[in-house]
Amino acid sequence: MRPDVSSPQARLVAQGVADFLRELLTRAARPSAGELLRAIQRDVSPLARNQFEATLKALVEDDTLRRADKEYLRAMLADGSVDAALQGKGRADEETVSTIDGLLRQSRLYRSSADFKEMVTFMGRFRDYAPYNVMLVRLQNPSCGFFATERDWRERHERHLIDEAKPLLILAPMHPVMLVYPLDQTAGKDVPKHLQDFANFEGEWQSKWLKNLLENAERHRIGVTFKQLSSTHAGHATNDPGSDGWKMRITIHDKLEEPTKFGVLAHELAHVLLGHLGTDYDHWWPGRFNVDTASAEIEAETVAHIVTTRFGLRGSSAAYLSSYVADAAIPQGVSMDLIAKVAGEIERMASGLQPAPKPRPPKPPKKV
Repeated sequence: MRPDVSSPQARLVAQGVADFLRELLTRAARPSAGELLRAIQRDVSPLARNQFEATLKALVEDDTLRRADKEYLRAMLADGSVDAALQGKGRADEETVSTIDGLLRQSRLYRSSADFKEMVTFMGRFRDYAPYNVMLVRLQNPSCGFFATERDWRERHERHLIDEAKPLLILAPMHPVMLVYPLDQTAGKDVPKHLQDFANFEGEWQSKWLKNLLENAERHRIGVTFKQLSSTHAGHATNDPGSDGWKMRITIHDKLEEPTKFGVLAHELAHVLLGHLGTDYDHWWPGRFNVDTASAEIEAETVAHIVTTRFGLRGSSAAYLSSYVADAAIPQGVSMDLIAKVAGEIERMASGLQPAPKPRPPKPPKKV
């Protein structure tokens, strides 16, 4: 569908909307439909809402756009969020915004806390973990959460590298690269407790919450398995479903206590439902594959924080996010609307069994 450009003003607004969207797609930000509409009305014209849906549809058919960008736009059209935005629905409430603001402030303050000082002292010269280095380590080994040089392991914590230990590369001051090793590539004296309790959640617990969340994940065709992972890795999600009908897969460390499994599962489900791994063919979740790493982790952990807090569990979200939060401000790539939406959805999934989403019928072939 082409935008309605029956008047010179309409043509000008439609072009402004298209230019705004094209510029947005060059960045890592992937806002919700509501956030996108509000930004366009603010920065282009209040009349832009009249061109919003039609312009999205036109861009979806534009072969010059990347597939991931078109999937992001197509998913918003398919899941009803564009209609909801035009009707003024789906905006994050003040309570959610306040919760996210508070969590990010705590994450910033955590850098000067006693726990964080203990960890960075242990890590020797890597006193300020740059998000880029964290990203480098995770790209090389998604199971790695804590790392140090061979010398630091040996001298500071009386641990040695295991046979055939595999190093990771990071960038370091005064060096082009530096070799570091994950905790599970070492052996020796026991490490501090906070390195072992890397994703711990505590509080009054009911096993049915985890059972409900697992059953509802299965109804979303998200396969969840439990197996032994690295000693510093709680879980991960992947968009490689295999041939057994799953749309996405999540793996959780099987040695965790149930409340912690619940918190980790909430985090990994959030990655899926926030669209960080891309959309699915039914568009049950958005396609936001290009969101930057820091924004994706802030979104997913904030969802987990909101969900677990509402179930009375206490976690370590501020500590986890401390490497990703440069200051107390919410990064541009973070979607407040989608955090609120997905937190509510996962809370419902944990509270009781929900109807399985309905598959979308295949689209009729285009007329030639």
